[in-house]
Amino acid sequence: MKTLTAFRLFRRFLPGHWRYFLVAFLGTGLNIIFMFLAPQIVRFAVDGIIGGDPDTLPSFLRFLYGIAPQTALLYAALSILLFIALGGICSYISRINIGRGAEGTVKSLRNTLFAHVQKLPFKWHTETQTGDIIQRCTSDVEVVHSFLSTQLVEVVRTLVLIATATVLMFAMNVPLALFAFAFVPIIVCYSMLFYGRIADKFHKADVAEGALMVRVQENLTGMRVVKAFGREQFELEKFHEKNDAHSKAWIDMGYLLGLYWGIGDIVTGLQTMGVILIGTYLTVQGHMTLGALIAFISYSQILTWPVRALGRTLSDMSQATVSATRLLDILDAKPEDNAPHLDTRPNLAADIVFDHVSFAYHTTEVLNNLNFTIPKGTVFGILGGTGSGKSTITYLLTRLYDLTDGQGKITIGGVDIREIDRRALRREVGLVLQEPFLFSKTIGENIAIAREEADLAEIRRIAQIADVDANIMEFTNAYDTIVGERGVTLSGGQKQRVAIARTLLLNAPILIFDDSLSAVDMETDAKIQKALRENTHGATVILISHRVSTLMHADQILVLDEGRGVELGTHKTLLAKDGIYSRVYKLQSQAGEGGGH
Repeated sequence: MKTLTAFRLFRRFLPGHWRYFLVAFLGTGLNIIFMFLAPQIVRFAVDGIIGGDPDTLPSFLRFLYGIAPQTALLYAALSILLFIALGGICSYISRINIGRGAEGTVKSLRNTLFAHVQKLPFKWHTETQTGDIIQRCTSDVEVVHSFLSTQLVEVVRTLVLIATATVLMFAMNVPLALFAFAFVPIIVCYSMLFYGRIADKFHKADVAEGALMVRVQENLTGMRVVKAFGREQFELEKFHEKNDAHSKAWIDMGYLLGLYWGIGDIVTGLQTMGVILIGTYLTVQGHMTLGALIAFISYSQILTWPVRALGRTLSDMSQATVSATRLLDILDAKPEDNAPHLDTRPNLAADIVFDHVSFAYHTTEVLNNLNFTIPKGTVFGILGGTGSGKSTITYLLTRLYDLTDGQGKITIGGVDIREIDRRALRREVGLVLQEPFLFSKTIGENIAIAREEADLAEIRRIAQIADVDANIMEFTNAYDTIVGERGVTLSGGQKQRVAIARTLLLNAPILIFDDSLSAVDMETDAKIQKALRENTHGATVILISHRVSTLMHADQILVLDEGRGVELGTHKTLLAKDGIYSRVYKLQSQAGEGGGH
């Protein structure tokens, strides 16, 4: 079943490169023909020239009998060199084309994989570990590449070798050929027995490698946490655990391969010994010529390695099958769908309405019958504790997750957002997360990602609104400072403010700040909010925070509790209700996090 699945992958990516493989197979076939002609020349030289029997020479070579033996042998030697040279040229052509075909196929595979991963829904990414994705897109792709560049042509080579050897060896001596070929099905059968077991072992080893990659990726990504909490030894022990499992999986497969090759040595050794003993007897009895025996032994030796390698090829094929199946798991994942029947650039400068919205991750309910309206051009605050559903609201509004039938609906200007193209919607919604991601580029380039044509003057103006321009100018290279991988050059607050500047540069009609001021002090928080109110004219701003001081100047504030909207109003009206908002405000004021009325 897995083999058929793997063929789907090859059938999908090979067609554009099949001509290279065809030329490679042709070159391999000609190389084999020239390789098999050399022992025939030796046979004719031994029997016809050295042995002095002209009847053993083909009619077109009978002229060699009439010339000096030394000259005839020189012609024979030159003929062997010619066939070897022609075989080498054919082998070169084969290798060049198999390389082109394999590289072209794998290049298309990589491009398709990367493009497909970009289109997969946010849910898929949250449920699939990053290390496993990387391992599949690197190690598994390399296994497929190795099969196409090496093992595939070896399959063709082995089949042509067997077919050619069958014709020539049976033509020379049927009994000896029957004996020699009696070992071929034995080798093939025990190779097939090992094929399934090796495939299973490789799958376990591949999974173990994926788990190891996940551990390394998580450790490197969370290095700050590891250092801050002194968890180096704990992480080292976890790595050793995964590394031991990975090593054990490959050692188990090594034992199996060792057993396979050991049995192969015994079987092929018996075949070679039997051919020599029986062939010698037949030659002594006059049933074979000495030249024919030498040629037969040569063919037997030529045939031995490819037949033995057939098992290795099947082993590699099993690995390629497993890898192809794992790659198809990604390619078969359903990408995000886009509604085709609305304009690609809808007017989102309109009221946002959550109408009886309920949502759950698997079986865990997060939002429960949520109803509220965000008037266009206003600042709307959302307050809630951990797990109250604040971030889920942003996921739904940007269609990272979609509501299903019976879960209510979200509309903008009366249009259900499920009817709006996802990409168009996300281009019109600026989102700043609590833990923003920055690329390993300059600070200026990170901000300009939102709009690459923006010049430095505009980037600085936006950075001033986000209250980060002064910090940036303190760096030696200012906006040309490389922020480092995942922004490690900057503090948490600086990263958040750079991310805010990047989002503001979009000039989007809807701006969402999901706890994106949590890493800045209250004074900086107030300055940024004042600048936002003065510079986001006409935009609908959604502020999500656990801090009342961030929300108190919003036009309306929604209070969430376990996925329910329990309070809605202005700062003053909510204080007067003496509910959750009022209690949180008093607690934060006592802790020095609150603000004045």
